[in-house]
Formats: sequence, C-alpha cells, structure tokens
Amino acid sequence: MDLRQLTTLVAIADHGSFSAAARALYTVQSNVSSHIARLEKELGVVLVDRQRGGLTDDGVVVVEKARRVLHELDDITAEMASRGDEVRGDTRLGVLGTTARWLLPTLLTHLGRQHPGVHVTVHEGNTTNLIPRLVGQQVDAAIVHLPVDDPELSVEPLFAEDLMLLVHTKHHLARYDSLPLAELSHEPLMLPPLGTALRRVIDRAANNVGAELVPQVEIDGVRLLTSLAFEGYGAAIVPATSVPRWLRGDFKRIAVPELPRRVVGWVQRRRPTPGPPTRAVQSVLREVVASQGAKQPGVYVGAEAFPLGRSV
Repeated sequence: MDLRQLTTLVAIADHGSFSAAARALYTVQSNVSSHIARLEKELGVVLVDRQRGGLTDDGVVVVEKARRVLHELDDITAEMASRGDEVRGDTRLGVLGTTARWLLPTLLTHLGRQHPGVHVTVHEGNTTNLIPRLVGQQVDAAIVHLPVDDPELSVEPLFAEDLMLLVHTKHHLARYDSLPLAELSHEPLMLPPLGTALRRVIDRAANNVGAELVPQVEIDGVRLLTSLAFEGYGAAIVPATSVPRWLRGDFKRIAVPELPRRVVGWVQRRRPTPGPPTRAVQSVLREVVASQGAKQPGVYVGAEAFPLGRSV
C-alpha cells in the first residue's frame, strides 16, 4: 500500500469516476485503474463497484481512513514548514454562500498580509452539506449556521445576524423601514422550501404571532432568493449577510422584529486537531469579525450578539 493508491481512491470518492479522478490527479485513467487494482489486491476486497460506479461498503471504510492518513501527512508538512512565526501550508475551508460574500474579501486580504504562506481552498455550501464534509475530512473547518450538535465537532459562535425582508424599491412594501411579522400574513412572499432549516425558523416565528405566510414561490437557495428580490420579482425573507454592506442598488432592507437572529459559527473536528494553516485562518477570522462585523447591516458581534431568547 502506498500514498498514490490512497490518494487515487480518495479522488474517485470525491469526483465520482475513474476518468474524473484521473483529470483531478493530472494523470491518465489507466494509472488510476492500476493503482486501485493493486490496492484491492493487497487488501483482498473490492473497493470500487465497476458496474454501478461509486464505492463499495469496504471502499467507504477505506476512504474514511485514507483521508485521515492524508490529512495527518499534510499536517506534518505544515507543522514543519510553520516553525517560528511563519505559517505555511494548505487548508480547506467550507463557508456559507451568504457569509462568504461579505466576509471572505476582507478575510482573505488580511490572511494574505499576515500569513502569505497559507493557501486556502474555499468550498461554498450550506450547513446541511458542509457538516458531513467536515466530519468526512473533506474540509478542515467550516463557517456554518448553528446549532451544530455533533460530539466529534467543536463549535465557536462568531456572530449573529437578523433575518429581514428584502424588496425592490418599486415594491409596495418598500415604503416601510420595519414591519411586524403579522402584517405579512397573506402577503405573497418568496420563501425557502418546506422542511429546510431556514423555513422552519420562519414558520415557527410566524406561528408564534399567529401569522399565516403565503409562498409566492419556494426557492432552495438564499442567493437565488436574494437575486430575485433584487430583480423585483417579489419580497424575500433572507439573512442579513445575503446583502453585503458595500452593495448598492434598487433594493430596500426591511426589519421584521419578530424574526429571530441566526447564529453563525466556526466548526472544526476535535480529532485530529487542525494544523497551523487552519488555526491561522481561524485567528484572522476572529480579528476580522471583531473589527468588521458591526459594520455589516444586521450583524451583531460581541456581548450583544447572542441575547437570551434571540439566537437560533
């Protein structure tokens, strides 16, 4: 067994086929097939189902352990390259799309100045798909919505953000700066689909005030909800960070006081612990959130971020 074989198997797991793995590894498909055949022969099991594609049950087990081995090797390299004050190495960061839009430009700029030897690969997603990727060691840390209840993960709250109503300036609700949630009863709204985490939060708040929200359309994706509101298609309930403070246009943010805040946090595995590049990103992230968070409309940092009864 060698590292090329493990790397090849992980590439198949990540990219779905021999040919896609070959492209990702900058090699030819025959090399991929050869590495997997040798690994299967040595282990005495079938790792990849050639008929249906994808991994066998044994393949899933081996990939999980292979990721751990490759991660530990990356950490060894990073630890040795990061002796003294200089941090060097790679890290993979999962980030919510809305959070990434306003936070990453500043985070990556500050990281480049403080730790030019750190290379970040960013994976955009939502909490539902980023947490399994973190547990499966496909990313080293993630910035997601809380709560996250997994004993294998440690969690650090970063900031809280309002849920707000977003409309085009020509929408009939644009004359308001704030609206009670009850006033939105029977108002056609663009909402997340039933069953999604954000929709559950919205519906629970509506039920608490006896409001009946009417979907104009249900959209699975906050960025698309935001874009449709920008274009004037309708009114959308979205997190505050979906509209970065630097963005200008024909839109209006409307406060809805009864909607709870959502808490965004940094999540990482307890074991193995993150290497120096990931810890460097976390340190810079704390600085950026502390200095820039309050400048983003609808975002709260520090002691006021998580008042009792307002966090989700």
